[in-house]
Amino acid sequence: MSAAASAHAPATHPRRVPKPRADALRNRERIVAAAREMVVEHGAEVPMDEIARRAGVGNATVYRHFADRAELLRHVVLSVMDSVIAHAEHAIAVADADPDASFGALRTFVHAAADERIGALCPMLSSGFDKDHPDLLAARDRLEAGTEGVMERARAAGKLRADIAAGDLMVALSQLTRPLPGIACLDIDRFVHRHLQLFLDGLMTPARSELPGEPATLEDLRQA
Repeated sequence: MSAAASAHAPATHPRRVPKPRADALRNRERIVAAAREMVVEHGAEVPMDEIARRAGVGNATVYRHFADRAELLRHVVLSVMDSVIAHAEHAIAVADADPDASFGALRTFVHAAADERIGALCPMLSSGFDKDHPDLLAARDRLEAGTEGVMERARAAGKLRADIAAGDLMVALSQLTRPLPGIACLDIDRFVHRHLQLFLDGLMTPARSELPGEPATLEDLRQA
């Protein structure tokens, strides 16, 4: 093409990808929130039409946003992880501003993570769930860095006993917030924060006893 022709050629612009409409984003958020609630209540095999009903949308809307159950559950896991990461980052900021408040920041983080029902994710991380999806791996790294960061600040301030690792904390959180299938105590959630507080008291220095075995790291939990 000649220089003159080039000068008169229409300019090309990258095609703009339309942003999702606000109502579509709200529907997506409602679906993820409903799926999260129902997984906590009934487990990962809860029917998709029940999730749609809880979210107040039709089945077609669910499948318009999520191709299948696996994709929806992945976004549920990511939603919980993102919330817990935000709590960890806030706790780190508090501890950095005032090292004397580092154990209080750890307490606040643990109780907030319990409220996110992080233990309810355990059944979804079993067979058939793609734990190696890139989005999940990235979120996992951020969650681990945040959890270890909160604990390290409490440890450096002399508030957290030295023989505790992040895996120990995650075991307690998972056990205390994971739904227990088949139990008669349906209102057991009201005891979670009480027992978390007892657990956290046991993490403070000076330690009252020597713990058996080795600290549980997050790598230990991945290999279990």
